[in-house]
Formats: sequence, C-alpha cells, structure tokens
Amino acid sequence: MKNRSVVLLALILALFLFAGFGCGKRPVETPTDPAKELTEEERARLEEERIKEEMRRQALEERRLQEERMQREKDAEVRLQEAVDEIAANRIHFAFDSYELTGDARSTLQKISEYMKRFEELRLVVEGHTDERGTAEYNLALGERRARAAYEFLVLLGVSSNRLQIISYGQERPLVDESNESAWAQNRRAVFKVLD
Repeated sequence: MKNRSVVLLALILALFLFAGFGCGKRPVETPTDPAKELTEEERARLEEERIKEEMRRQALEERRLQEERMQREKDAEVRLQEAVDEIAANRIHFAFDSYELTGDARSTLQKISEYMKRFEELRLVVEGHTDERGTAEYNLALGERRARAAYEFLVLLGVSSNRLQIISYGQERPLVDESNESAWAQNRRAVFKVLD
C-alpha cells in the first residue's frame, strides 16, 4: 500500500512537471530591425527621401497659408472699397438758411462713424454746400457751418478729428442746376469724400 502511494505520488508529480514544461513560456523571437540590415547608402537614401517629403509638405503648407493671407487681404480690400462707396453715396441735407442736423442726418452720420471706426485708415473731407440764394460770401460761411456741424457730430461719435477735414463750396457746386424749391433743397447739403 505504501508502494502504491509512492507510485501515485510519483505519477502526480510527473504530471505536474509535464504540465509545467508544456505550458511554459516560449522565448519570443524579436524581429530584426530592418534599419540595422540596411547599408549606410540605403539609410542615407531613405533619410534624403524623408527630408524631401518634409520639404514638400512644408512648401504646400506655406502655399496654403499664403493663399489664405492673400484671400484675407483681398476680402479686406473689398470691404474697404464697399465702405468708401457707401460713405461717398451718403449726403445730408439742411433746411433753408440752417446748419442744424436733422434726425436723418444724424442717422447717416452714425453709419459713417461706424465705417470710420472699422477702417482706421480712412480720412474724410466734409464738404458744405448751399443753394444759390444769398451772397457768395454768406453762402461760403453757411456751407462751412454745415460742414462743421457734420464734422463735430462725427467727432462726438468717436471719430478722431485728425482724420476729418472740412471745406465749403457755398453755392459754387450745385447738385441740381435749376432755380426751384426742389433743386434748392437738394443743393443744401454736406457731402463726404474719402481722401486717398
């Protein structure tokens, strides 16, 4: 019986040993590094190709950035030209023998001030005009007061005074060359010109 126990124990021990060897870890074969197998010439060629690819990628990126920059500049020029056109299209009108700004005139000046604030490079001349009634001297003075009223309102709205000039043409440059109330109403105005 003792022999049987010893044989049984030996058998169990043999099974454990056999199982241990069978499930043991096999050594992992590490793949060889292909770069180690390359010759010095092949490595140099691969490095040169990598550098060329990197330079090509950088050139494409630089071209893309330049195109974006040019598009932004073009868009800015378009927006600036639109602002110049919009300012030049506006004029304000005055009552007979008056330089008081109407509600419409103040609204127009508000729009102009917004363009002036958005585009810091813009400078304006405010021209004052009158109708033909009155003396030339009186109309020059009245035209100046009209231009100054617009100028001062723009300054009040935050436009720097060093970006604005005024000039009076009095009755010298009528918009409408007729002698009636409709023509006179159109000629009593302030006009805005963007300086180059």
